[in-house]
Formats: sequence, C-alpha cells, structure tokens
Amino acid sequence: MDEIMLKAENIVRAFPMAGREPFYALKNVSLYAPSGKLTLLKGRSGSGKTTLLNILSALDMPTEGQVFLGDKELTRLSEHSRALVRRSEIGYVFQSVALIPMMTAQENVEFTLRLNRYKGNRRQRALECLRLVGLEKRAGHMPQEMSGGEQQRVAIARAIAHNPKVLFADEPTGALDTNTGLQVVKIFKDLCASQGITIVMTTHDTGLMSIGDRVYELEDGEVIHAQ
Repeated sequence: MDEIMLKAENIVRAFPMAGREPFYALKNVSLYAPSGKLTLLKGRSGSGKTTLLNILSALDMPTEGQVFLGDKELTRLSEHSRALVRRSEIGYVFQSVALIPMMTAQENVEFTLRLNRYKGNRRQRALECLRLVGLEKRAGHMPQEMSGGEQQRVAIARAIAHNPKVLFADEPTGALDTNTGLQVVKIFKDLCASQGITIVMTTHDTGLMSIGDRVYELEDGEVIHAQ
C-alpha cells in the first residue's frame, strides 16, 4: 500500500449565519493523499472543494475533525506553527498565477526562494525548477511575454522551488483551454514521478478524472465518490 502523506478525518466546516442555522460547507469529510501521487478533488462550484483544500493546506481550521501531514497533526498546531509549516513544507498554485509583472520568470522563482530563506544557490535552483516545467529557455522572459499556460508553469516552478512535501493546486487549469490544461496536469504527474512531490488539486473538469491517482468527488460538502 502507498505511504500516506496527507490525511483528513471527519472534517466539518460550519460558517455562522446571523439569525439562522450555521451553513455547513463540509460535513464529515475523510480522505487521504498517497505520497508522491496526484490526488484530485472533483466537484462543481459550491461543492466545498476549495474550502477543503484550504483546510488541508493549513490556511483554514475545521470546525471539527483532524488533518495530518505525515505524522504531524496540523489541527493541533498554533497559528504560528502552522505558518511555519506552510512556509517550509507546503507549496501553492492557484488559478490566478499572480506573477510579479516587472520580474522575469527566473526572478519570480528566485523571489519566492528569498521569502522562504532558501540557503542554497537561488539562481541555480530557479533554473532547475524552470527546467522541470519545460521553461528553462524562457527564464529571461517577462510574464506578459508568455502565454497563459507558460505563466501557469512558472507559477508551478515557483511553488516547488523550496522543495515542499505537498503541493496544493486550486483550479490551476480553470483559465486554460483543454489542451493547455492537460499539459499542466502532465507536468504535475511528471513532478510526482521524478521529484516525489505529493500533489492535491481541485478541478471541475471531468476530462481530467482519469489522470488522478486518487479521485474524490464532492457534492454539497460531502464526499459522494472515491476511487
């Protein structure tokens, strides 16, 4: 059986509503993400997948339940400790790539390494990560000189630069056409295989389902199917 990198048990997320019953965005969700594999969270808008991703990645806390990263229970940590985990052990890729427009691809990746206090050769590491996403030759280009797919690949290089244990990706293909989206997911699969990174990605694209090593489908805050 695969080693489990990330595990959630009985996650509930309730949001208070003035004068009404709380809104339950998540209801007793349990899942796991195998180490070095691509796990997909599938669901329509409003299904709870982004709320779940925020809890799994220590950006938010559940109302009830537990989240484990390796043998570390994230839901028992202080906010300061969770911030340290986010900085050192977790990477993020979002639909909006948010690259710094006045920096080249290489400089965008190096900037993140500076923020994460990377102690190695930042230039060398940035070029290595751009090579992993097939963009080493575009290292000197500005974001506005790149296609949407290329910008997203720079964002992936930036997210993996500090060697995170888990990479979380929230609808990273949502703004891309189908072919470009498939290229991005192929990069994720390649990173799992070559770098051993565990990736958890949300999507509403049913065409990507067969690519995930593990797939959870959410509806109205509950897991309705897992494979």
